[in-house]
Amino acid sequence: MADNVTVTAYVQELERLSCCTMGSMDYDNDKKPREQTRKSRTMLLLLVLTNAASILIFSGAGTALHAHVRRHYPAVVHAWPSAKLLRELNVTGLAMAASHAEVVDLSGRLTAANKVLEAILGGKAAKHDMEAAREEQREAAAGGLWQQRDQHLGDELKLAVGPHKLPHRRLMIGGAGGGGGGDEVMFPALGQACHRYRDELERYMNYTVGGECPSDEASAQRLMLKGCEPLPRRRCRPRTPAGYVEPTPLPASLWAIPPDTSIVWDAYTCKTYGCLVNRGKAKGSYDCKDCFDLRGREKHRWVRRRKGEKDDDDDDERNSLDYTIDGVLGLLPRGSVRIGVDIGGGSGTFAARMRERGVTVVTTSMNFDGPFNSFIASRGLVPMHLSVASRLPFSDGTLDLVHSMHVLSSWIPDAMLESALFDVYRVLRPGGVFWLDHFFCLGTQLDATYLPMFDRIGFNKLRWNAGRKLDRGIQMDEWYISALLQKPRR
Repeated sequence: MADNVTVTAYVQELERLSCCTMGSMDYDNDKKPREQTRKSRTMLLLLVLTNAASILIFSGAGTALHAHVRRHYPAVVHAWPSAKLLRELNVTGLAMAASHAEVVDLSGRLTAANKVLEAILGGKAAKHDMEAAREEQREAAAGGLWQQRDQHLGDELKLAVGPHKLPHRRLMIGGAGGGGGGDEVMFPALGQACHRYRDELERYMNYTVGGECPSDEASAQRLMLKGCEPLPRRRCRPRTPAGYVEPTPLPASLWAIPPDTSIVWDAYTCKTYGCLVNRGKAKGSYDCKDCFDLRGREKHRWVRRRKGEKDDDDDDERNSLDYTIDGVLGLLPRGSVRIGVDIGGGSGTFAARMRERGVTVVTTSMNFDGPFNSFIASRGLVPMHLSVASRLPFSDGTLDLVHSMHVLSSWIPDAMLESALFDVYRVLRPGGVFWLDHFFCLGTQLDATYLPMFDRIGFNKLRWNAGRKLDRGIQMDEWYISALLQKPRR
């Protein structure tokens, strides 16, 4: 009986140590698939059962069991002394506990070392960026970035970067010359990073004045994405498409595919709209892959997809990431949403749906291997060729609605994203709404980075839904956020 009690106590203690060992491994389990975690737990359970069976067989309790089944199993078992076995197992348990402590200690040291290394590298990068910024400021103060660095600019680039003397001094008063100060010149608007890509910019500005502009849309857009935005103006004429025909009238144009002769196709892989419509079914990765297929998924975006009771639809939307336009407009005072902007609006379908409801929405878009801006315009909507890094070209407090789907997400550096969100806040009127549509991030970023960031902006939350993005598996810990954020009336 005493042996049985001792064996039971030991098994309980071994189970406790095994649980502790599993707990010590939790710091790594987040990085492993759940299947591997289940295998680890199965192995630990087998270890416990094996040790318990060994104790049972080689102890006095095992002798009683053998006597009971000797008629059926006449095998002879030579048992070890129970006390010796327990001593060996105690030594093993102590060794496991010591190993667990060493693993925990090493994990803590590794985490601390990683933090120190990240701080050192981050500090060096920040210091380098600050030194580069100060150097540019010194050069600009000494006579301008272009004049200081480039003594042999092409004629058209010289005109593009300025400065230009004002023809009438009276224009300086409160106007282009600096608000009545001593400045007598005007500088054209030019992106901050343009001077970093002088060779590319020289090629962009190499053309025949008064003639046809080079077919260089792709290279021009690359300059924009590098921070050379806005691009300098050019004194040439873009080519007119051969066989151009008039666009389809509204409202039919909202859901019509324009003729292929409406644009110049040089910059794109596809050379017809039919190719773009069918691209959603083709292999390969493209930006907004199925956006040109107006009879496919695009037709059903932001509208109710099924018939049913209105109350049921409202309940579904309140618990969903997929808000509908009617559901959002129903939350706001009737007629209060009149004008807005859709940031990164693809082929303009959000603006088209809002146009059907009497709301004017400007769509910002880039031409990523497709004529997105031309397509938006062909639908009778207003496109704006603008990257996500640009300041929104609207005055403070003027818009009723700002919408963005997928574009404002965690792929943007934190500092730039926060600046973009403050810019959204700036252009909204008091009571205006920012519709954040499927903002993507990792679960580790959600609480640590983005919730505090949205709190700093100062929006009121009318609606907030978070849900897992599961197409690549739950172990990826990917999330979407959809929200309606209102600028306070104050």
